[in-house]
Amino acid sequence: MRTFIAIDLDESIKTSLLALLQKLQKTTRNVKWVDRKGLHLTLKFLGEIGEQECREVMALLHQIAARHRSFPLRIKGAGQFPPRSKNPRVFWVGVEDEPGLAALQEDIEVEFEKIGFAKEAREFHPHLTLGRVKMSTGLDAAQSELERQKDADLGEMPVKKITLFRSVLKPAGAEYSVLAEEELR
Repeated sequence: MRTFIAIDLDESIKTSLLALLQKLQKTTRNVKWVDRKGLHLTLKFLGEIGEQECREVMALLHQIAARHRSFPLRIKGAGQFPPRSKNPRVFWVGVEDEPGLAALQEDIEVEFEKIGFAKEAREFHPHLTLGRVKMSTGLDAAQSELERQKDADLGEMPVKKITLFRSVLKPAGAEYSVLAEEELR
C-alpha cells in the first residue's frame, strides 16, 4: 500500500483554503487543483509498504508522537515553485516556521531512516500544495492571485496528532484513508 505521514488539517483551515482554491480555479484550467481530501501537510512520504512494514511504521509513529508536544500551525502566504518563474510547477500556501514542527519532522526523518526509509535529500520546506501545473500557458491570472495572497493569513490550528495515510491513485485523483493516528503529548 502507498503511504505517507502527515498532519491532517482542521476544518476551519480547510474552509479557508477552499475559498482560496475557488478563486484560483476561476483563473485557469491548466492546473490540477487539489480537492478537500488532499489538504494535509505531508511530513514524510513512505511509498509502497506491506502489512508487516505497516505495523512497524505504526509502532514507530507511536514512539515518535510520545516525544513531542502539541504546537501551533499557522498557514500563511502563497506562492509557486520555482519562485518567480514563468513556468511554475506547483502552486502552494505556506506554513510559518515553528520549532515544534521542524523538530517533529526531523525526528520522523531520523527514526524512519533507521528502519530503512531513505532520508529526504531536500531540506524540509513546509507547505500545502494547492495545485500542480499541467500546462505553463494561461497562468497569468492565477499567478496574480497568488501574488495578492503572498502575505495572507489563512488560519491557525493546534497540532495534536500525526496521521499515517494510505493513498490509492485513481484516474479522478488520489483517494486517502487514515491507517493510524497518534496523539502528541
